Amino acid sequence: MAKITGLTNLVISNNQLSGEIPLIWNDKPDLYEVDMANNSLSGEIPSSMGTLNSLMFLILNGNKLSGEIPFSLQNCKDMDSFDLGDNRLSGNLPSWIGEMQSLLILRLRSNFFDGNIPSQVCSLSHLHILDVAHNNLSGSVPSCLGNLSGMATEISDERYEGRLSVVVKGRELIYQSTLYLVNSIDLSDNNLSGKLPEIRNLSTLGTLNLSINHFTGNIPEDIGGLSQLETLDLSRNQLSGPIPPSMISLTSLNHLNLSYNRLSGKIPTSNQFQTLNDPSIYRNNLALCGDPLPMKCPGDDKATTDSSRAGNEDHDDEFEMRWFYVTMGPGFVVGFWAVFGPLIINRSWRRAYFRFLDEMKDRVMVVITVNVARLQKKCKWERRQHGT
Repeated sequence: MAKITGLTNLVISNNQLSGEIPLIWNDKPDLYEVDMANNSLSGEIPSSMGTLNSLMFLILNGNKLSGEIPFSLQNCKDMDSFDLGDNRLSGNLPSWIGEMQSLLILRLRSNFFDGNIPSQVCSLSHLHILDVAHNNLSGSVPSCLGNLSGMATEISDERYEGRLSVVVKGRELIYQSTLYLVNSIDLSDNNLSGKLPEIRNLSTLGTLNLSINHFTGNIPEDIGGLSQLETLDLSRNQLSGPIPPSMISLTSLNHLNLSYNRLSGKIPTSNQFQTLNDPSIYRNNLALCGDPLPMKCPGDDKATTDSSRAGNEDHDDEFEMRWFYVTMGPGFVVGFWAVFGPLIINRSWRRAYFRFLDEMKDRVMVVITVNVARLQKKCKWERRQHGT
């Protein structure tokens, strides 16, 4: 393999290769992809890889590599995808990673890295996937993490392809042609502490996993600004305070885990929270109340009683109206036959009734005629008096 000239892609992934990575990089100036993922390679990453100035894809995940990330890799400034996940690497995350300005994917999960997350990571303005989960990282998350503008870029603005394993909703998924759709930050299962990072500007972020750490304080009030967030896992921390009302704006959210914290107050019930009704989402937050938890909030019993009373009153009104309509028909029939039945059946009663009506009509006409004559006579007399 060392004798092959003009080599640009070295892809030997998903085999049963073992031993150390061979030193085959001399006279390979055009090599821009090295993919040795999912083998049983061991030993350290050769420092000679740093001579590959054209290297864009370094995929070594799923092996048994140990030692630290070689300093020489800082020469590979055109790197797009840097995946060393699922190995036995150790040491600190190098600050020079921030010099890889073209980096789209940084995946270092499931190793033994320790120390802090370097603030230089914040300068990776094209980064779409940041995965350093399952390590021994400590300290606070850089406050500048919200500057990762690649996670605030509309999907149509920048497309790229590749093959990457991404943990989403607790499952490991393989993305290829749709990899450019993924915007993810996974810092889970470390020893990180302090407050949650301010990342409200990352409007296209789809997955945020900060679980199994030691974060304290409140969930940021403006977390609702992450309008395209689909997965949010803040479980197993020491977060306190209420669930922010702005979270009802996360209308794309379909996977939520807030369990094993110290959250308090009423669980929101609007928008997506109507579907996030699994009690395990909120488990072991002893001061949380409201559906879907069995613990009721103060005032819920009164609201339930008032609602029940109002419901009973509405039921009574409905019952009365129903009986009104039911009895109206028979009442009309009974009233009609009570008045007109005898007139229809008994001929003598009918004649007497109509004779009575004729007499009443004559009497009314006489009274009207007499009163009209009196009124006319009075008017003539008054005109004569005025004329005199």
